[in-house]
Amino acid sequence: MAFSLNRIMLIGNLGQDAEVRFTSGNLSVTTFSIATTNSYKGKDGNYVNETTWHNIVAYNLSDFYKDVLKKGKKVYVEGRLSKRDYTDKEGKKQYVTEVVVSPNGIIPLEGRVENSQNSIEQSSQIDSGDSDLKTDDLPF
Repeated sequence: MAFSLNRIMLIGNLGQDAEVRFTSGNLSVTTFSIATTNSYKGKDGNYVNETTWHNIVAYNLSDFYKDVLKKGKKVYVEGRLSKRDYTDKEGKKQYVTEVVVSPNGIIPLEGRVENSQNSIEQSSQIDSGDSDLKTDDLPF
């Protein structure tokens, strides 16, 4: 028996809201894509950002994710790479590479917008208070 490993871990932002469909056997299939960005220094010395889009497929996700998997949200995804092919309407064979999510393989990395907004408002209220602390006194 040969040992092999097919595991992928990604952190990225959703490109669109997740779509949920159901198979004839009533199995839910959730699909979405996330973008990851790699930065490197180009030949001219300037940094170049290279974005890669990843197709994600998850089976039988809980209803919790309906509100979480929205366009622009940051998410951690863990699963395995899978390749499949199909024939399109014109009879041409198409190939797809996807990340099939492991059980418990999605972790939202951002809170809800309302919570983020509240924390911003709270921190600005704290910052606006009278303080004897000067910027020169900060260690960073």
